[in-house]
Amino acid sequence: MSSTRVLPVSADEAWDLVTDSRNHARWIPLTRVEASGPAQVGDRVRAVSGPGATRGWPGLVDAMIVTRADPPGPTRVALFVKQGPVLLGEARITVMAAGPHSSRVTWDEDVYLAHVPRRIGRALVGPVLRAMVSRVLTLVAREAAQRNDA
Repeated sequence: MSSTRVLPVSADEAWDLVTDSRNHARWIPLTRVEASGPAQVGDRVRAVSGPGATRGWPGLVDAMIVTRADPPGPTRVALFVKQGPVLLGEARITVMAAGPHSSRVTWDEDVYLAHVPRRIGRALVGPVLRAMVSRVLTLVAREAAQRNDA
């Protein structure tokens, strides 16, 4: 499952925006995120989603580790490997320059539920992830445009 948007900011700005997992809490409803900043190899990210998650209540835990975070260049990739306990698989964020003041961001998710066959787990989480990633990139694009207007 993949979604792509062109953002009205440089590739470096887009990279910092989308790979800083702390920002994801603004874009993913009912979710709190524990992370240290823009993705670096070895970073651990913990997202908790649920009705009271933003107030510290328990919820669905999505534990990840960053296994790839490319240095500045024409194409940069951050790879977040999901470690359970409920979700497994990976999320990949690719940022490419689309011009001096624009970038193309692609967010891919290959995620499935733990403890069920992968095919079934992908089918169950796929529609939710597709909607979430599309919404996130729409909100990221809106936020990037507002930064340009400021």
